[in-house]
Amino acid sequence: MSDRLEFAKSLAQKAGDLGLTYFRRLEELTISAKGHQDLVSEADRDVETLVRDELARAYPEDGILGEEHGRIHGTSGYTWVIDPIDGTANFVTAIPQWCVVLSCVHQGQVVIGVTFDPVARELFWAERGAGAFVNGMPMKPSASQSLANGSLGVGFNGRSRKEDAVNAVQLLIDEGGVFFRNASGGLMLAYAASGRLIGYVEAHMNAWDCLAGMLMAEEAGVRVAPYDADAALDKGTRVVVASPGVFDAVVTLAEKAYA
Repeated sequence: MSDRLEFAKSLAQKAGDLGLTYFRRLEELTISAKGHQDLVSEADRDVETLVRDELARAYPEDGILGEEHGRIHGTSGYTWVIDPIDGTANFVTAIPQWCVVLSCVHQGQVVIGVTFDPVARELFWAERGAGAFVNGMPMKPSASQSLANGSLGVGFNGRSRKEDAVNAVQLLIDEGGVFFRNASGGLMLAYAASGRLIGYVEAHMNAWDCLAGMLMAEEAGVRVAPYDADAALDKGTRVVVASPGVFDAVVTLAEKAYA
């Protein structure tokens, strides 16, 4: 494993443990709204500051893009992408479904992806060309051959049309399927990569929410609809991820839902 991957795994756990200290004293948190159903807390900001400081010390020439503090362009060709607490709405209401997400982009490709769930103590990671793992065990796709067998993660956020999520859920139910949503896109993508979900769809996700999970999916043998990693850094992207047996059906569902 590369030095950057080992560094990212260690840093994600360190950041997650800091987040966990805030999670255990929620009554003291300062929470504000960035937009509709879009919350931020001092925990988000402090965890991202920790990650940025560690990255700046270890890889000062790398770029950094984070949800809370914007983008710094580097000179090395590497850009780190940070979601300090993915699932803030869960975090601030004491729901234990949130995670730290780190990814690294180089020459138009995501090369490292790490997601850490501090509550469950689960570390998901992938490096391009080297596989995907959860707590050291290889990830593998769901064996499902039908939308009616297993659960499909369906994401939604305040930036997208409400019809997008409604359409996706309706089409899935019409096929006899079941939708899953836990309000953390990072965790749902990790679940799709590790075969717990048959796939995951969302009309639009920001880079810090999705790049790590899409790399994990690719490396685990889960199929991922084409996307432009460099463009996603500034504009985000549509996300369609599914196990091989249902990928075509999930692509069709997304095309109809998000038309």
